[in-house]
Amino acid sequence: MTDGRDQYLNNCWLKVQEYLLANRHFEPEIIDNCLKPCYILSFTSTKVVIVADNQVGVSIISNDKYLFESIFKNLFELDQPIAIEVIRKYELEGYLKQQKDPFQMEDKLNFKSDETADFVSMSIHPDRTFKNFVKGDCNRESLVAALACAYDPGSSYNPLFIYGNSGVGKTHLLMAIANYVKAKYPTMQVYYIESLKFVEKVVKAIQDGKIEQYKKYLCEQDILLVDDIQFLAGKEKSHEVFFTIFNDLMNHRKQICIASDRHPNELQGLEDRLITRFASGLSVGIDTPEFETSLAILRMKLANTNIGETDIEDRGLEYIASNFASNIRDLEGALNRVIFYAINFVDPSDHVDNVISFNTVVAALKSQPGSSMVVQGENLNIDQVIKAVSDYYGLTKQQITGKTRTRNIANARHIAIYLSRKMLDMPYTKIGENFGGRDHSTVMSSYTKVEKLIRKDPAFSKAIKDIEDVLQ
Repeated sequence: MTDGRDQYLNNCWLKVQEYLLANRHFEPEIIDNCLKPCYILSFTSTKVVIVADNQVGVSIISNDKYLFESIFKNLFELDQPIAIEVIRKYELEGYLKQQKDPFQMEDKLNFKSDETADFVSMSIHPDRTFKNFVKGDCNRESLVAALACAYDPGSSYNPLFIYGNSGVGKTHLLMAIANYVKAKYPTMQVYYIESLKFVEKVVKAIQDGKIEQYKKYLCEQDILLVDDIQFLAGKEKSHEVFFTIFNDLMNHRKQICIASDRHPNELQGLEDRLITRFASGLSVGIDTPEFETSLAILRMKLANTNIGETDIEDRGLEYIASNFASNIRDLEGALNRVIFYAINFVDPSDHVDNVISFNTVVAALKSQPGSSMVVQGENLNIDQVIKAVSDYYGLTKQQITGKTRTRNIANARHIAIYLSRKMLDMPYTKIGENFGGRDHSTVMSSYTKVEKLIRKDPAFSKAIKDIEDVLQ
């Protein structure tokens, strides 16, 4: 009896390792050398006790405890949250003496791992919530739409299609929907997957003769969240499977939320019948974060570190927000670089009141792409003009050269075009190439518009004079 139980627990741990590897949570070397030597001591419907062979294994499982808890719950389809406890092998004897029956398996434990282990959702990070999603003009519509879908799944905005460049928060919103629904509607089945992983599962299901089971499994979900749908392009068999699942879920008023790097009508390599269905719901975009939102994101990230949000000089945070706001990942990377540099390469006595100075921030980021400041004097170029205008208005280069047409961004764009023509004497066509490929007539129109506003609006004229002074 004990041998059968041990074999069962060994198989459970093996499935966890396979899942970690398949979903790229850890490198193969980490799994083989640090997690493979571990084993499950006991497994009930509420708790898993894992014995680790070394301290590294203990640290990995302890530090990512929420990940392992989520995997056990989803992989073995448990009806309630499960707790993870990890102990070292040398602690085992003392641990067993304290337990009445550490091997007890509850009767109500109902494993379905053999049938559905290959089908389960990818992990949903519990720290991706609406509460810690920083709202701004760049993502307001997407946030409201995601909240509506989470609050009353399937009732409106179905399917919800969120699009935007990499790193602007699409995945965060999908997982926030999942976490909200799991908290408010515990009995609902929520399924999150990246499109490439979906293709892998379809291929494996076909090879194993389980494709109908996989389709049935997905059609039983209450909420389907698909990330990076653009990577489904060219995968014809996966198109067919996804189309069947999509229609079934829609017909049963189940919520579907999709994320992509572009609007449905701009997707290439997907069947028209899929594109028209994506576009039939609500499509909302997320823009590059503007200065205020970037600054708020940095403050939130700092608040969640052990140094505190007041420990970087305001000018330093503003510098990061101005120079690294192309996406949220760049912001986080720049912030991490500053903290690393300040801790390891700056004398603590140089930090006044333990505050990281503006000069330290600049020094830490001087070698990073995008961190160049406007250089006054000779060799002025169009990038410096755009940078000066973006700094003056608290915007990013991407916003000024992009397609956003909100009034403040459009005015800043007109000024940058005007100064590029006036100070650099560049041809209209060349200026247009640097502003998102705009044609020469559009550039000429912007230049003329600024000339008129200078004569009519003293405040507008002063703004241009201030920027010119920076560039002289």
